Amino acid sequence: MSFPKTTFHYLSLSNATIFYRTAGSPSNPTILLLHGFPTSSFMFRNLIPLLAQRYHVVAPDIPAFGFTTTKADYKYTFENFTTTIGEFLDALRIKSFIAYMFDYGAPIVLRLALQRPNAIRAIISQNGNAYEEGLGSAWDPIKKYWKSHSEADREIVRQAMLTFDATKTQYTHGTANADSVAPESYTLDYALLGRPGNKEIQLDLFYDYQYNVDLYPKFQEYLRHSQVPILVAWGKHDVIFVPPGAEAYKRDLPKAQVHLLDAGHFVEDTNTEEIGHLILGFLKNNDI
Repeated sequence: MSFPKTTFHYLSLSNATIFYRTAGSPSNPTILLLHGFPTSSFMFRNLIPLLAQRYHVVAPDIPAFGFTTTKADYKYTFENFTTTIGEFLDALRIKSFIAYMFDYGAPIVLRLALQRPNAIRAIISQNGNAYEEGLGSAWDPIKKYWKSHSEADREIVRQAMLTFDATKTQYTHGTANADSVAPESYTLDYALLGRPGNKEIQLDLFYDYQYNVDLYPKFQEYLRHSQVPILVAWGKHDVIFVPPGAEAYKRDLPKAQVHLLDAGHFVEDTNTEEIGHLILGFLKNNDI
């Protein structure tokens, strides 16, 4: 079986140059893949060909990650990320899409949903959280930093989240076979996180994440009112976004398809074929 070829592009916007991967015919429905911390669109390298057989797949690097670059005065907040990704979609003339949200990608997708609710045809949440009960113990030092905003707590978060071992552990913890995790994944992530000034940006983003939590009730209201079709494919051993966050979607979306998979944080990396089949079946069943 042959797969559509993935190509790589840069798109200049008002305050950023977005690197993105794409595959599949633009005449097919678009799937927007949004990554999270600490990775980039590289995380989707194996999933994209599976989806591109039937869909137009677009996977940008969020500012501060991957190969996307920004102007010197760019403000690294989730609000600005949402504006940038919205501008990216507009530049590509993507007016409606299926949203795949992972980790940091979730609040960006859901902020977009508040701005353009009719644009999102369906959601795939892969460890993409919208409920407070989904915040695992890994968030404890970050929550402490939210309250204090102290340099001491900022340093604790740095040591907890921004080391090579912490980056690698996000890939290997809870994975049935750690030997299946390609070392270039976490090695590339850490190399890009280590660019001059980037770790300070990451710490600022950890602090800014609290404003996503403040928006959780609005995100949930959107889900309740829209009844958007949703597939929740969640690594049940994730300690960052834990399974109660997956189950919580059923409160607002009773028809939500929730699958707790035998994996950790990076389900798409270790269970690529499994999640690919779930997505294709879900979208087919919803006539998308």
